[in-house]
Amino acid sequence: MDPTERPSDPEVWARLSEICAELEYVTAKTSHGELAWSVGPGSKPKQFATTWDHHHDERNAVLFAAPPGAQDTMIAASPGLYFRPPYVGGRGWVGMYLDDGPIDWDLVALHLADAHAYIAPPNGSTHRSRG
Repeated sequence: MDPTERPSDPEVWARLSEICAELEYVTAKTSHGELAWSVGPGSKPKQFATTWDHHHDERNAVLFAAPPGAQDTMIAASPGLYFRPPYVGGRGWVGMYLDDGPIDWDLVALHLADAHAYIAPPNGSTHRSRG
C-alpha cells in the first residue's frame, strides 16, 4: 500500500518530505512500505529517517537516527512525545509521535537535520555511523 493512502495524515508525510528534501545529498524512497530518507553519495546511501505506520496503529510518527545516549535522554524528558521504536530502537533510533496536538515543525526539522548530520559521511567520503 502506498504510504499516503494509510490512515495517517498525508499532509504530515508531505511536510516531512519537504524538510528532508532541503538537506544535502538526500534520496527518498519507499522502504518496507514506509517513506524513508537516506544520505550519502554513491550506490549505498544510509537511511537517517522514516515514517512510522508499519504496524498500522493509525498513529503518525517519524523515526530518526540519533547518537548514543540521545534516545534515553529524549524519552526520559518527554515520554509522551518520544519512544523507542521496534527494530531500529536497539541501534539508538528515536521515534517521535506527530499526532498528539500541534506539531512543532521546528523541532522535527532540528531532529531530522541532526539525524542527517549523524549519518552523513564526513566530507563526502566514508560513513561514520552504525545507523
